[in-house]
Amino acid sequence: MIEQIRQAIAGGEYEAASGLALPESMRAAFVRKDEQQMFEGMDHSEKDPRKSTHVDEVAIPPLGPNEALVAVMASAINYNTVWTSLFEPVPTFRFLERFGKESDLGARHDLDYHIIGSDGAGVVLRVGPGVTRWKPGDLVTIHCNYVDLESPEGHDDSMLDPRQRIWGYESNFGGLAEIAMVKANQLMPKPSHLTWEEAACNGLVNSTTYRMLIGSNGARMKQGDIVLVWGATGGLGGYAVQYCLNGGAIPVAVVSSERKAQHLRELGVELVIDRSAEDYQFWKDGTQDPKEWGRFGKKIRELTGGADPDIVFEHPGRQTFGASVYVARRGGQIITCASTSGFMHEFDNRYLWMHLKTIIGSHFANYREAWEANRMLDLGMIQPILSKTFPLTEAGQAAYEVHNNAHVGKLGVLCLAPEEGLGVTDVEKRDRLGEKLTAWRNLA
Repeated sequence: MIEQIRQAIAGGEYEAASGLALPESMRAAFVRKDEQQMFEGMDHSEKDPRKSTHVDEVAIPPLGPNEALVAVMASAINYNTVWTSLFEPVPTFRFLERFGKESDLGARHDLDYHIIGSDGAGVVLRVGPGVTRWKPGDLVTIHCNYVDLESPEGHDDSMLDPRQRIWGYESNFGGLAEIAMVKANQLMPKPSHLTWEEAACNGLVNSTTYRMLIGSNGARMKQGDIVLVWGATGGLGGYAVQYCLNGGAIPVAVVSSERKAQHLRELGVELVIDRSAEDYQFWKDGTQDPKEWGRFGKKIRELTGGADPDIVFEHPGRQTFGASVYVARRGGQIITCASTSGFMHEFDNRYLWMHLKTIIGSHFANYREAWEANRMLDLGMIQPILSKTFPLTEAGQAAYEVHNNAHVGKLGVLCLAPEEGLGVTDVEKRDRLGEKLTAWRNLA
């Protein structure tokens, strides 16, 4: 039956696919509760997601009120998928156990396996009671803010809801599966000119970047702002550079090779720092070297004509955070998430308090922010940065490459899509935007 659904969607028969009977099981990528101790005592770099990530048949998730079952044509890898597969900083089964104690609906998530993945694009197959905006047959992308909004704290900003979760990380039934279970308020229209894999790779990183830079909950970037962007060809940084260029800001892009630097210049980024060529050593023998912060800041001023960054787009974390605080201008902002190089940050507080700088913590995005970020994709103003796709059976390998930073941009995973390049419903629009799409795809 899964194969019939796959063939119907691949043939563009979306409503027909949603009318087919669902099987009892599906293939999914998951980690196992009885293996959560498997990497104990090992160094972070030695842990291998390929050993902990299984792809096998599991039960179709049970559908509840205000939920939808989506045939996932493609998904993508994020750092939270890596963290889940390494069972760090804590095993995600702790999140599922806590969820299971909240209600009968929450108990569905507390299983001995955790279906992972926080991105997805596909076709709605079923909707539960209370869903009115979406119907079976709709083409959708999925964002990962999983929240009921029963608490008053979430009604100004759903990311402040005490029961807000990240789908596929703090909830079960994520996107690395043939069928995913999501809340209806996770759904957004799939951009019509994008393939399944292109549409699937944006949800988490594009929305996160929008909130960090553009939204009222982030840095509120304006025209003329100088924005230091770490990892400017990566899954977050590549989108940050695009928002800067579209919004009239001036990105100072930090990359790890001259090839990446040159490609960014070809895309209109004038100020680029190749950190490998400059050989910055912010940490030496377990402590930070302020002289290296100063050398980095001097390089930035050389490029900007003497100005320091108004905003630092900070996501690497421990390795770069001290430098980020140092180089931001007096009264500037360091907007931070992720901490992919380590969560325990160290910085010299004198440069924060005496220079009146602000650190802003940012976590994913609320529905409005995710919707606006998706709209930017649909308008063709922001482009996907997808470097490579894997079949679902190789989800562990994809996570391994992200874990070892052996990737650029985003890595996609084909779930039900039989091959790349499918899912485009507006060929004319794609042809019109083709040059932009190709340019940013080549960046990756």
